Amino acid sequence: MPGLQQLKPEGIPFIDFSGWGDGTTEDAKRIGDELYCACRDVGFAYLINTPIDQDHVKKMFEWSAKFFALPAEVKQKVPHPPEGWWHRGYSGPGVEQVSQLVFDKEELLALRKKAPDFKESFDSGNEDNLNVPNIWLPDEDLPGFRAYATQFFRECRTLQGVVLRALAVGSPGMADDFFDAYHTEGDNQLRLLHYPSAEVQTFTSGEKGRIAAHTDFGTCTMLFQDSTGGLEVEDPHQPGVFIPAPPVPGAIVFNIGDFLMRWSNDTLKSTLHRVRAPAPRPEDYGITPARYSIPYFCSANKNAVIDALPGTWGPDRPRKYKPVTSGEYINMRLNATYIK
Repeated sequence: MPGLQQLKPEGIPFIDFSGWGDGTTEDAKRIGDELYCACRDVGFAYLINTPIDQDHVKKMFEWSAKFFALPAEVKQKVPHPPEGWWHRGYSGPGVEQVSQLVFDKEELLALRKKAPDFKESFDSGNEDNLNVPNIWLPDEDLPGFRAYATQFFRECRTLQGVVLRALAVGSPGMADDFFDAYHTEGDNQLRLLHYPSAEVQTFTSGEKGRIAAHTDFGTCTMLFQDSTGGLEVEDPHQPGVFIPAPPVPGAIVFNIGDFLMRWSNDTLKSTLHRVRAPAPRPEDYGITPARYSIPYFCSANKNAVIDALPGTWGPDRPRKYKPVTSGEYINMRLNATYIK
């Protein structure tokens, strides 16, 4: 019966960026090839020895914990707007219901009622994006938070450039700079997530969940995890079977999103994944521990058209998706997440 299996050593590949250099060496070509194969075969990879400073990652987690520890009335000073496309600010537990390609309002409301996402989040984006402005706390409520989150966003955007360049280097027939023109606006999202602790029975009974199975909307995601665990990835060879993607110190979990799947006409896999409460441990005394994570979602420019690339389709392999702009697709998925 479809369910959870233990992660096998070959389940999710590790891609070591220590030899990347300027991206033109033989080591860089090998890294690109390995990343392409991981995206084609699994859709997920652990990235290690990347340019991002692990001390900066640790500090961002510290800021995240400080934010979520604030009183509810302070966090509610920056509520997520009612519009799903304005994906900024604070969302409390139960506000979101992540789903996979469900857009019917009644069906979405039924999903929300059955097992709402038991998490809280804070979302920010590019400070230069005036069409979707950030929503920040007054600095006196959490001095230094905005400045550090903005700095960390920029660091992640720099890392995105390296990783997408590596994927282009490894992709057959693709120019090394292919992704550059599609990502000039930095229309990305830094998300801070807190999954509160709760009694184990709350999750085992199905009363509440963390995040249901879904794919990510944009180009790719880079995820920073704490030590709690709970992320699970669908086995590409066994639909419905999920394997754990446990935290690995110093590693970033990378996965491709729907845009890369559409560009490649399904050669690359936008793999289903979910977050579950970790297995109960005797030392937790019936309480599921809290979990913190920080995904950085990378998206193409708002007006960029996402369509199957030449060479990925033909008489024996038709296009699987209609062309769509980045903005149209992202907004469609976000509006479904925040439907009321």
